[in-house]
Amino acid sequence: MDKHIMLVGILNIAMGVIGLVIAIIIFAAVVGGGILSGDEDALMITSIVGTTVAGLIVILSIPGIIGGAGVLRHHNWARILVLIISAIELLNIPIGTIIGIYSIWTLIQDETIHMFMKTDQNKK
Repeated sequence: MDKHIMLVGILNIAMGVIGLVIAIIIFAAVVGGGILSGDEDALMITSIVGTTVAGLIVILSIPGIIGGAGVLRHHNWARILVLIISAIELLNIPIGTIIGIYSIWTLIQDETIHMFMKTDQNKK
């Protein structure tokens, strides 16, 4: 089960990093379009839209990175966080759905729950 847990952690970190890259690309494309237009009104609107959309994607991506890192360290709080993120990722068809199903399957196994509880108790 350790290999599955490690893969779930890595996949969640990777999805979070991909989200951050997408946020940067969206910000650059939308705000860049406003700059290229040369119109002050267009620049103001594209700046607001680009910042808002990119900011939302960043806010949604960061918990995946944090949760993935916590899962790699076998923290129980991270297992719960990744379960929540995975349930939301089910809506991200097709890749998010596949990763979400795999993550949920891995993290609800009795062996995984026991492993995470045992690790938390050893850290106290």
